Amino acid sequence: MQTLLLHTCCAPCSAAIIEWLLANDIRPTLFYCNPNIYPREEYDIRKAECTRYARSLGLDIVDADYDHEAWLAHVQGLEDEPERGRRCLQCFRLRLTATARYAHEHGFDRIATTLASSRWKSLEQIAEAGREAASRFPGVEFWDKNWRKGGLSERRRILLAENGFYNQQYCGCEFSRRQ
Repeated sequence: MQTLLLHTCCAPCSAAIIEWLLANDIRPTLFYCNPNIYPREEYDIRKAECTRYARSLGLDIVDADYDHEAWLAHVQGLEDEPERGRRCLQCFRLRLTATARYAHEHGFDRIATTLASSRWKSLEQIAEAGREAASRFPGVEFWDKNWRKGGLSERRRILLAENGFYNQQYCGCEFSRRQ
């Protein structure tokens, strides 16, 4: 069975991807790195849902810890950018670089992200950030897969209902919440 470090943003976006990976003989380790999420209570709810789902499948999940202040410093000056703007690209860079670093340090040769399942996100920005992050760590490859195709969007909706996942109504940061 192949391994993969899968950056995961939330259980609703992750479930169909994880199901597909397992069906294709790929066992992901989930990497929960989301310092963008605000407020802290929202972060904790999303993390708990991801953890509950991972454990129900016998999968490992790594908590990258929560440092919202460092995230705010990383996107400083981009607070008024719209969704899919430069702030989002900076956010993806931060989170996927942390994912690639962890992969490099723990023997994973491939990373992917569930961010690419969201219709609210730019696939081009995610791919750019992922390739850039992987290029910084020898032996780590970014798997640039479009998780919106092949029936995964519909399967996402089904798994959301079947598992009773908490389903947030905004990306996660306070700036997307305002919009």
